[in-house]
Amino acid sequence: MGGVKQDMEELHKLIPWVIILLLSYGAGSISCDGNDTDLASLLDFKRAISNDPMEALSSWNTTVHLCLWEGIACSLTQPGRVVNLNLIGRDLAGQISPSVGNMSYLVSLNLSANKLSGQIPPLLGNLHKLKILDLRENALQGNIPDALTNCSSLMALDLSRNLLVGEIPRKVGLLSVLSYLRLNGNGLTGTIPPGLGNITTLQNIFLHGNQLHGSIPEELGKLPNMLNLLLGENRLSGRIPEALFNISSLQQLAMAMNMLHGPLPSGTGDFLPNLTQLLLSSNMLEGQIPDSLGNASELQRIALGNELTGQIPTSLGKLRKLRILNLQNNKLEAKDSQSWEFLDALGNCTLLEGLSLKGTLLQGVLPDSVGNLSSNLDTLLFGSNMLYGLVPPSIGNLHGLTKLGLELNTFSGPIDGWIENLVPLEELYIGGNNFTGHIPGSIGNISKLSKLFLEWNLFSGPIPSSLGNLSQLSLLDLGHNNLQGGIPKEVFTVATLVRCRLSHNNLEGQIPYVANLKQLNYLDVSSNKLSGQIPLTLGTCQQLQIIRMDQNFLGGSIPVKYQQKGYSKTLQEFLLKATGSFVAVYWTYICLNAPKLLGEELHGDTIL
Repeated sequence: MGGVKQDMEELHKLIPWVIILLLSYGAGSISCDGNDTDLASLLDFKRAISNDPMEALSSWNTTVHLCLWEGIACSLTQPGRVVNLNLIGRDLAGQISPSVGNMSYLVSLNLSANKLSGQIPPLLGNLHKLKILDLRENALQGNIPDALTNCSSLMALDLSRNLLVGEIPRKVGLLSVLSYLRLNGNGLTGTIPPGLGNITTLQNIFLHGNQLHGSIPEELGKLPNMLNLLLGENRLSGRIPEALFNISSLQQLAMAMNMLHGPLPSGTGDFLPNLTQLLLSSNMLEGQIPDSLGNASELQRIALGNELTGQIPTSLGKLRKLRILNLQNNKLEAKDSQSWEFLDALGNCTLLEGLSLKGTLLQGVLPDSVGNLSSNLDTLLFGSNMLYGLVPPSIGNLHGLTKLGLELNTFSGPIDGWIENLVPLEELYIGGNNFTGHIPGSIGNISKLSKLFLEWNLFSGPIPSSLGNLSQLSLLDLGHNNLQGGIPKEVFTVATLVRCRLSHNNLEGQIPYVANLKQLNYLDVSSNKLSGQIPLTLGTCQQLQIIRMDQNFLGGSIPVKYQQKGYSKTLQEFLLKATGSFVAVYWTYICLNAPKLLGEELHGDTIL
């Protein structure tokens, strides 16, 4: 008896844990019979799955009650009826069985981040209790079924990042309680349905990254609870409805990379107290940047690259939460102390991390106040303007910079005096100016530098051997200067080097040993005074696709590797010409398999 009593005590101890376990699976009150419709539907779903590498459906069999299957939760009030089918990120491949549309109590269907293909079954439109439909990040094809607009309880619809085509269903406005609509990253065409403006509960519309055309419906300006409206990377045209700038709840307004035109309303920032992001770049907007934009006090990110004219308003300096200001590729002007006052004002934006004024119409001397910008500044781009004179030494105060672009201006003078202070720098673009003097050896102390572009300047003197200390350097362009001396062997010991141009200088001596450059795919040392033998070690550079050595005094033979099948024989040619005691060897080698051509654009405005 004592043993039975002890067993009963142990059983009573387990009962609470069993109840908790059942509730954690949403089982509630479990019927042994379950529901035949849901069971049959789930087994059909399993049969339609062609690959289950994580064995997510291994528990899906009749020896286990369906309410205990992985990814399944059942109703607490309707025994045995499935309310949740959630199999997120299980790498499931196959198709979605139409039988899922028979699971009439389903509230949440989440099959996101799998490898499902085929079409979205129209029978899902039978799920009138469904509140969440999340099929994002799969490979689903075909149209969005019109029948989905029958899911009258739907609050969240996410079909983003699939391969869907066709139009957004015209009757989408029937989803009267929808709050979250995400269809971005597909191939959808047609126009944005005006009916969306009838769904007063809508807070989030994500339609970016499609091929939608036409105008932005005025009706969207009637959505009083809108938080995020993302329509970028489409083919939208016309004007931005002014009513959108009156939605006080709006947090993100993103419409970059379209064909929108017209001016920004003069009161753009007056009624947007919650706006954090305003992204309208790569359109055809014209007119001036409204002074009122400085009243949108929550703004953190602004991108307005268009056809905007006039001056940059000093009111932007009131945006104390501003982190990114991208005004590049506009026709904005600054040519005197008054029009440069915006730079002083931006010194108040102490959280500023990125400032791009590249490709505008800024002219004159860069003010000393550039050094008063935020200590958090990570990126500063002034390239492709009409700036001249010395770079103010105060720029060296920006100790957080990792990317600096001053290319394609007419800056002059030496760069030592400020460059050595930018120790965290990873990318430096100062090509296409009139910089003079030696390349400072201190650049070798900027240990994280990966992209160094000093081309088309007036630098003289030797290439500093300290460049060999740049263990992360991948792109190096010193072409079109007046550099003298030999090529330091240390430069060709940087194993990360991918592209290197030293052409059109006055470099002499032999080409150093290059066998360690396993990642090198482009090398241009043409138009110098190099002599000696063509290094046979070039044949060990497995990734090398383009070599230019013409206009030198080199001799020797082509490395054996480049005489093998798959390489251009017509371009493996030596044009011998007697020049005193030297033989001038003009050699341009191009691999037939090279995917890129000489003169390829490597970044923004710099050609390698």
